[in-house]
Amino acid sequence: MPSTPSVAPYPVPHGKTARRLEWAFLPPHLRAWIERRCGSPVASAISQNGGFTPGFASVLVCEDGSRHFVKAASVKAQRLFADSYREEARKLAALPPAVPAPRLKWHLDDDWVVLGIEHVAARAPRRPWVREELDALLDSLEQVADAVTPPPAGLALDTAEADFAPMLEHWTALRERRTDLGADRLAEAEALARRYADVVGGDTLVHTDVRSDNVLIDPDGRALICDWNWPVRGAAWFDSFAALLAPRAERVDVDAVIASRRLLKDVDPEAFDINLALYVGYFLIQCELPAPSTSPHIRDHQRWCGEVCWDWLAERRGWS
Repeated sequence: MPSTPSVAPYPVPHGKTARRLEWAFLPPHLRAWIERRCGSPVASAISQNGGFTPGFASVLVCEDGSRHFVKAASVKAQRLFADSYREEARKLAALPPAVPAPRLKWHLDDDWVVLGIEHVAARAPRRPWVREELDALLDSLEQVADAVTPPPAGLALDTAEADFAPMLEHWTALRERRTDLGADRLAEAEALARRYADVVGGDTLVHTDVRSDNVLIDPDGRALICDWNWPVRGAAWFDSFAALLAPRAERVDVDAVIASRRLLKDVDPEAFDINLALYVGYFLIQCELPAPSTSPHIRDHQRWCGEVCWDWLAERRGWS
């Protein structure tokens, strides 16, 4: 029988979570440069308000009828996001053609970091998740793993073991703040999380941030993976398992999914528990931080993700 999650519905407005820069507020010289790269003056700009970052991200509709997806962030005023876009440009440029992702067409790295990315006539997955679109995403993640194992030559990547290490720093605070979860269960979860380096390593370029606002479904039903900001070198199954978190909370039978997918079906089940525990230690503390004015929904998103992971871990460990 499929599990029955005891988690509230997703609490944030799907596709309306970001407060982004608008086209009219970009500097005139930057707008002129972008129009030259697009090859035509911009007639309208459709802001893409999914995600949790404040950088500019719009579909530009030009007078010649062409469409372009453009992202931009100021190096001075938005350094963190400019760095993220710079990394995204580097990774997109290195992805092999077999990876199902919109392609980088051009970019600028000056006082602003700007990315011109292939526009795709596509939409975000439906929420709550439906099995058909989850299967499309998992098909694409299998294609990704095939294409980037090993990762592209010359693309320096952190290992999953090194990149995920800071996620262990929150357990003391979590034990103190979430006594409602039970000391014994928290101790067991922490012990699992501290074994993460035993299971997350590998020789695949791993996206690490697979969620609905980083996925597009094209008219043929194919899933495209977006926002390649911070991939690492890790386990081929990692992204496919991460893709199941929200669908599981939205009552997709993920146990049946795991049994049917080639990247998941032969993974030691304990590895999944370790991964869930690692997420728990991160999300349930991050969600307590103040929400930035530019991303008012991020803490609610993180809290929900933490509860989803705890609920699934509790079921898998027989705590509930």
